[in-house]
Amino acid sequence: MRRVTDNGFAERRKAAAEAKQQLLKKFETAPKPTDPEVLAKREERMAISAAREARRAERERLKQEEQDRQLAEAAALAEAADAEAKAQAEAQQAEMKERIARVVADDAERKAERDRRYAARKARQR
Repeated sequence: MRRVTDNGFAERRKAAAEAKQQLLKKFETAPKPTDPEVLAKREERMAISAAREARRAERERLKQEEQDRQLAEAAALAEAADAEAKAQAEAQQAEMKERIARVVADDAERKAERDRRYAARKARQR
């Protein structure tokens, strides 16, 4: 069960003063900023912070190198794709020219055959 106490004003004031005294004593016994232990801990924290910053910088450098490598790789792939597309377009154009040349040659051959038949027919009529 809870213990019900009826603290009077004087008791509450006394308790507050004691708490304040205990806090003051705690701060008085706390190490000063010039103590060797405090300085050593500060140096250690600074060293840890510097090492952390160095690791972060190294990670950033590695990330940047990886990004640069990926960009170069993507550029090389794009260039290869462009070269392949250009070669394919040239091959299609060459094939188209070859077809046109065959069609023209076939037309010329058919015309020559037609002219020969026409000349033969005219020769028979005379």
